[in-house]
Formats: sequence, C-alpha cells, structure tokens
Amino acid sequence: MQAGIARIKRQLGPIEILINNAANDERHVTETVTEQMWDSRLAVNLKHQFFCAQAVLPEMKAAGKGVIVNLGSITWMVGQGGMAGYSAAKSAVLGLTRSLARDYGQFGIRVNAVAPGWIMTRRQLDRWVTPEGAAEIMARQCLKRKLEPAEVAKFIVFLSSDEASACTSQHYVVDGGWV
Repeated sequence: MQAGIARIKRQLGPIEILINNAANDERHVTETVTEQMWDSRLAVNLKHQFFCAQAVLPEMKAAGKGVIVNLGSITWMVGQGGMAGYSAAKSAVLGLTRSLARDYGQFGIRVNAVAPGWIMTRRQLDRWVTPEGAAEIMARQCLKRKLEPAEVAKFIVFLSSDEASACTSQHYVVDGGWV
C-alpha cells in the first residue's frame, strides 16, 4: 500500500485528498469462517485505510491541510447478517476516522467517514440484488428508489471541498433513509 502511494506521489506530487474506498462485501456463514478468511476481510475492508492514511499524513501535516474520507457501510448499523467480517471491519472505520481526526485536526487535516447504504453498483446488481432484496430495499428506505454510485461520490466531493471546511470526525450516512 505505501509503495503504491509513494509511486503516486512521485508521479503527481503531494496528495491533498485521500478517499479510502476499497472493499469486498462477500457474504459468509459464521461457522465456516477461518482465521485466514477473517484476516483477509479485515485487510481488504479496513487495513488499507489506516496504512494509506499513514502514508499521506506527513505531507498533509507539513502543508497544514488535507482531507481523508474513509468509506464504511450501514451493514453494522442495521445488523445485517451473513457478513460478520465485513460488518466488523466497516464498523471499525468509524473508530479509525475519529482517532485520526483527533490526532491530526490540529494540523488542519479533516477526516470523515461515509457509510453508504445499498448502492446499485454493477457488482450489487449482478450478485446480490434479487427480487426479494429489491423489495427489502424499498420497504426499508425512506426514499423509494434505487441509490446510484454518483450520489455517494457527490457527497464525498462535498466533504473534500472547502465548503465542508468545518466538518471532521464525523460519520455521514448516505442510505436513502434506511438507518
């Protein structure tokens, strides 16, 4: 991770905004989870967020400004089953976010988390959105429509902008009113 960040910095210069958005929401039955599988869920859904932030923080600190947005999920808030590793990692994103915000706010660095709801990405549509799942989404969301990736992206752009200059250490839910 840090080698990748170093390559990006060499090509583009200092990183002023970091969006941590790698994840894998693969479903799993608790009884079948091995230690290796558990570690892999935490690695892909949480570990990179810490180490990518660690790689950009020194330059942000020196510049006296920066923005980090970590992507979580509503799965842990709604108690979704069948994905304990994913949900545990995504709930930890909030703790990581608040810790980094506390440690680096004094240097002008803002750190926030965004917890999307069920966003209709190609992966979600191909793998998880069944007719039953679509009915559940419509029953649970206040907004009775499918949520699109651009809606989350636009909110992240806002958080990354000077318009959100007083926003830090927060967890914003973008879920159409599910939670």
